[in-house]
Amino acid sequence: MQIGEQSLRRESATPPDGPAETPEVLYFRYCAYRRRHADRLLRLVPRDAIRHLYGKARHWASARGLHDTRDPMATLTRFAEHLLPLPTFEVWLADRRSHPLRHIEDGGHTAHSPAPVHPAKVEERPFDFCGRTWIASLHVFVDGGRWRGFLRFREEGRNRRYHTAHIFLEETARGVRRSFREFDGAALGAFLRSVLP
Repeated sequence: MQIGEQSLRRESATPPDGPAETPEVLYFRYCAYRRRHADRLLRLVPRDAIRHLYGKARHWASARGLHDTRDPMATLTRFAEHLLPLPTFEVWLADRRSHPLRHIEDGGHTAHSPAPVHPAKVEERPFDFCGRTWIASLHVFVDGGRWRGFLRFREEGRNRRYHTAHIFLEETARGVRRSFREFDGAALGAFLRSVLP
């Protein structure tokens, strides 16, 4: 697998309201995505078929210089990744840009899920408040198996940001986004007013 420099440069730009995702972080997330799907496939294999599958995996990995004698599970996972029609890094990046919530939820409740210290920005929209244009962005994270969210506001053309408390609590990140989309400009203005100094 080769990392496309152009895609990495495009994707690693810091979004207005989110932490920088370096090329290394993005590639790590892609590798974690591949492992998750390989693990899901392996959980579907009957226990009595694992030994036979591992034999095939060991033969495949040895032929490619990938066999890890100290970690048989790593060999099996690499082989499962090879069996699955997983997208290339370039395709994964494009899909991630188009469908960020699917990728956030795909992580499930793992160490790589958005956490309170590193929430994921999933959507933003402009609205008018007191004759000026503001941007409201929705940020989500996993907390105790459920999805929480908060709003972050910034005036267009300015860098100062204001954010609400955790005002959303839903079963899915999509549920949080659905609630956010129900807010009209007046509701967003009320939340902004509550956080302005």
